[in-house]
Amino acid sequence: MQSVRTLMTASVDYAGLFPPATLDMHAAVRNYADYRAGPFAWMLGRFVVPVARLDEFERAAQGLLPADPMDVWRLTALTAPAGDPSLDADLDRIFEFNAVHSLEDPEGDPDAGGAVIDMIELKADDSRAADAAIDILPQDMRAFFELPIHHDPRGLVASLAGEPGVGAKVRTGGVTPDAFPSPEHLARFIVACSAAAVPFKATAGLHHPLRAPYRLTYKPDAPTGVMFGFLNVFLASALAYVDRLGAPDVLRILEETSRDAFTFDDRGVIVRGRRLENDRLSRARESFILSFGSCSFTEPVDELKALGALPS
Repeated sequence: MQSVRTLMTASVDYAGLFPPATLDMHAAVRNYADYRAGPFAWMLGRFVVPVARLDEFERAAQGLLPADPMDVWRLTALTAPAGDPSLDADLDRIFEFNAVHSLEDPEGDPDAGGAVIDMIELKADDSRAADAAIDILPQDMRAFFELPIHHDPRGLVASLAGEPGVGAKVRTGGVTPDAFPSPEHLARFIVACSAAAVPFKATAGLHHPLRAPYRLTYKPDAPTGVMFGFLNVFLASALAYVDRLGAPDVLRILEETSRDAFTFDDRGVIVRGRRLENDRLSRARESFILSFGSCSFTEPVDELKALGALPS
């Protein structure tokens, strides 16, 4: 259905290097190459890699990176936090990587294969550090600042408002129950970003479409915890952006556990009785809720199939 396409296009940034998958670089890179060639490549976003592991990435990706400048791999690089003196060196390493892997720059290495880091993610605990980092960022690179949300984030979010190419990032889970923010805190963050027109990305704990208890790792004896659903987060965020929903309504969508609360058709999706047409959903995806990082790409795909939202 067109509404599923609109909602999920380029939505999953592949973070196979990170828990709970914690794959080695060769396995993660090979997976990404396979997903790019698969039938659901349209759902795939960027490959997520720490700057400190770019050398390792280049070795693993030899022979896999494309030679077509229209088909380069897009990467998100995790850098040192805002305010950390190492950030300058991380940016220098990114410039070096991009120069080598440019297929259009005559100084690039034509044998290295095409890839570009056009987005970075970094932590920021205060607005002064974020401001200092923004001042040294190149204009052609987007930056998403991971913000703490256990305290009211409105001041931090507001400090990012109006900055071209800048957005927020929120951590929505982890491998232990205490790594998950409360639904109230996440709803407050989403509404704050909407009010300030600050786009955001999410990461961790979003492998599954619907909110429910799940195992937190892939070990058979792993603890369970209630995880957020990526359908809940994306659709709550889209409605917060286009319909200016307040925190109570956003919270109700984040806490929804029934598949019946989300009805997809070719014209759009109905969320708890609210109609969200494809054009407004597209606007929210392009300008507000951009993607979520997941160490698994197959889980989101397979579970959307199980819900009947994707063809088997």
